[in-house]
Formats: sequence, structure tokens, C-alpha cells
Amino acid sequence: MTPDDLVRLRRARDRINRAYAEPLDMASLARTALMSPGHFQRSFRAAFGETPYTCLMTRRIERAKALLRRGDLSVTEVCLAVGCTSLGSFSSRFTELVGETPSAYRARPHEESAVIPPCVARTFSRPRRAGPPARP
Repeated sequence: MTPDDLVRLRRARDRINRAYAEPLDMASLARTALMSPGHFQRSFRAAFGETPYTCLMTRRIERAKALLRRGDLSVTEVCLAVGCTSLGSFSSRFTELVGETPSAYRARPHEESAVIPPCVARTFSRPRRAGPPARP
């Protein structure tokens, strides 16, 4: 992989991080990296250790956790706010990555994380796959 490829892949990952709430498809992300969709997916995984879709969903769940901790939005409102269009898919993915349903996460107290600066909290609260690692 060339340094130019890495720059373009970082540009696509930055777009995922910035525009996670917008509808993002593989073709538009690949265009951001100036690659074909297949080459983009393989290169992204090789560079960052996860697929673009996994990266996008992790970012969405990360943001959903923050919105659910606030407690002023319903699970459906959070689902839509982070760019998911299906409540069922959102709940399934949230449960897979966090280990509990969005409703259960929202209902439990989160005072212990209130004293932690947000930049540090993001590092330690980043969603991780709860099950065995995915096969390459």
C-alpha cells in the first residue's frame, strides 16, 4: 500500500467520523478514497483492521451511547439521530457491541462517567464486539 493510498483511506475514515449521521454507502466512501468499492474495502481493512461498515457502525454506536447517557431522548430518537433507519437493526447492533440493549443502557445510572473528561471517556467507552472476533 502506498502512502498516497493511506492518505486517501484516512480521508474516507475522516468522512465516516464526521458524517456518521448521514446516509453513507460503500460506493460514495470509495469515491472519497478514489478507489473501486472492492479495492476500497480490502484496503481499508488492511490499513485499519476493520471494514468501513464496522467503522461506521462503531462510530454511530459510540455517539448513541453518549446520547442515551444524557437521557432526554428516546431510543427511537437516538437511532434516527445517529443515522440509522431501522430501530431493529440499531438495537441488534447496539446489543452486539455494548452487551446490553439501548433501553437497558439508557435506564441504568451513568454518574460514574460524569467526572471523566469526554476525550478520555471516548477512548474507554468505544464499543467493542462482544462475541468472538470476526474471521478475516
